[in-house]
Amino acid sequence: MAARAQPVACPPGAPGGLARRIHDRAVAIGFDAVGFAPAMLDDAACARLHEFVRTGRHGAMDWMAQRMAWRGDPRALWPDVRSVISLGLSYAPDGDALATLRNPMAGNISVYARHRDYHDVVKGMLKQVAQFIVAQGRRQPGGEASPPGVKVFVDTAPVMEKPLAANAGLGWQGKHTNLVSRTHGSWLFLGEIYTTLDLPHSAPSGGGCGTCTRCLDICPTSAFPAPGQIDARRCISYQTIENPDPIPHELRPLMGNHIYGCDDCLAVCPWNRFAQATRQMKLRARPDLVAPALRDLAVLDDAGFRTLFSGSPIKRIGRARFVRNVLIAIGNSARADLCDVAQGLCDDPAPVVADAARWAVERLMS
Repeated sequence: MAARAQPVACPPGAPGGLARRIHDRAVAIGFDAVGFAPAMLDDAACARLHEFVRTGRHGAMDWMAQRMAWRGDPRALWPDVRSVISLGLSYAPDGDALATLRNPMAGNISVYARHRDYHDVVKGMLKQVAQFIVAQGRRQPGGEASPPGVKVFVDTAPVMEKPLAANAGLGWQGKHTNLVSRTHGSWLFLGEIYTTLDLPHSAPSGGGCGTCTRCLDICPTSAFPAPGQIDARRCISYQTIENPDPIPHELRPLMGNHIYGCDDCLAVCPWNRFAQATRQMKLRARPDLVAPALRDLAVLDDAGFRTLFSGSPIKRIGRARFVRNVLIAIGNSARADLCDVAQGLCDDPAPVVADAARWAVERLMS
């Protein structure tokens, strides 16, 4: 359940009429940012996607290369779509997002994964907005015979959500490639509603990164070949979440105690100073996931893993991949008193776990 919402003003240049009613309803439901854009993307956004895939920077995420036409043109995904409503939900943390990185005995979990799976939270809210749109459309002249069509998306369909959100005035794509908001910094979950309605478009958000390079400079693995470009193969988030195989040896010492995702580039963004802690209780960190003990996490069996991460996005990667990550953090801890737990996993049935355990033991004993 969300905390009591504070009024959110419709941004300058926001549409009126039906679009304004949709905006106000979305805010009442709990969204922190709402914008409207035409159902199209510019050539530059499509070119960036094609270059990302052509150079292999998507790694093992083969789904990125699939249905490229759908990603580059919303109308290819759904020919009837006329407008895209982009919605943002803040997940800004209450406190220092990087504090756990200074505790070698604990594992650092990305802020977004410290409680409920945001896919479920955002999708449920999107469906409420979509129902409102359909109901409103029926009240328009002639609407009873043909209510507007709507489709909702949350990060699991071939939708280029960040360029669409930028087009809808929610912010701009920063040098770390993520969306940056003047109000919410780098802490926005994004969702989209495609609709057959012709809605007026929101004005650009304004703002920008200027000469700041903090997000690029802090990356432990140098995952940014250039501003606005990322090589997922060097990204800690990719390695700890999407990569099912052993993590490359050259990256392991650079990962510190990141065990699921990485917030380094997001957390240092100066625009975050305007962000308020999320109002959504389901997105606020569970105390046991802020700085969980590496020893306790390493000994999780499959049942224990599923119980601990029930309802969490972490559950998706499975016990073997997660414990692999924990063992890399143990190897980086410089704590000899953790060597015994790594030794106990050197013959684990999961090859990626056994491999990481042996690496951790060797590193701690060297």
